[in-house]
Amino acid sequence: MAKNVSIVALVVALSCFCSLAYATTKTNLFVEGRVYCDPCRVQFETRLSVPIEGAVVALECRGRENGTLTYTLQGKTDKNGIYSLPSDEDMEEQICEVRTVSSPKDNCQEHFDFEKARVLLTYNNGVNSMARYANPLGFMQKESVTECEQVLKELFPEENEDE
Repeated sequence: MAKNVSIVALVVALSCFCSLAYATTKTNLFVEGRVYCDPCRVQFETRLSVPIEGAVVALECRGRENGTLTYTLQGKTDKNGIYSLPSDEDMEEQICEVRTVSSPKDNCQEHFDFEKARVLLTYNNGVNSMARYANPLGFMQKESVTECEQVLKELFPEENEDE
């Protein structure tokens, strides 16, 4: 009996130690996504869309109960339109979103109607990676380019059958 108690105590102690070691080795979560310029003003990516280097985005997390801002961080996109924003803690109890702030392109600064992408910023969602990916965000050009008509015909051929 004493041997069984010793084994159980050893297993519990080892389990606690492993949990503690895992908790201290967790790396920070980060949100990754991309920002593009929409030359067709359709508010989704097409083959004509181009990444925006230097676009500013903001990660904002708010309390679920009262909507109070609990975390905010801004960052810029690289030459491929990719941003990476770190989180210093698990935001399981918050609603987190990435939003576009500004575009450095003079001809592509108009915000989309939906300028936010929600992201789950927690360790407790079954994802092993520390990266959390947000949907692509973008800005629209002031006027659509002429090639857009052909691109939209390619994307929606059934709508062009009547012509």
